[in-house]
Amino acid sequence: MTDRSLIAALRQEYYHGWGRDIEVLVFLYWLAHAASYRVVSQAFDIPRSSVHDIVHRVTKAILGILKKVICFPNSDDLEAVGAGFAQLAGSPAFSRAVGAIDGCHIRIKPPANNSHCYYNRKLFHSIQLQAITDHQGKFIDIFVGYPGSVHDARVLKNSPVYTASMYPPPGKCILGDGGYP
Repeated sequence: MTDRSLIAALRQEYYHGWGRDIEVLVFLYWLAHAASYRVVSQAFDIPRSSVHDIVHRVTKAILGILKKVICFPNSDDLEAVGAGFAQLAGSPAFSRAVGAIDGCHIRIKPPANNSHCYYNRKLFHSIQLQAITDHQGKFIDIFVGYPGSVHDARVLKNSPVYTASMYPPPGKCILGDGGYP
């Protein structure tokens, strides 16, 4: 999703004087830099309380549209996704693939309790983000929140996509690296 499509997706009335463009930029800056409200406030010359309000308002708006933006392909689109993976791989054997899975570490300030659980193999504190994408890199599922020390396979085995057998459909598969079963 580009910042322009994010701006369009977050259509709502504003009464505070900041425009949608500024709010999305403030939010993306805060998110990308894991910055404090003070740092973002200084960078944009906006009061800290406004930065706080903007971050929470945009987060709430994103959560409101999340299921519309990140969702599994419908049965009609599965064949196109499989064909896309086959084309990328240069082999018709990959036409059964309907997703690619991987995890990443989101850097955090460690919590006071059990901070060692959040210390990952890359030598920083994090939480895990597991994502499944289609052949074009579009997110079709996300699962976030496990501590950084947890292995990718355990995150998968505790995610709804696995526990509820939500995806992939029978006869199809998800591609992943050696960290996945």
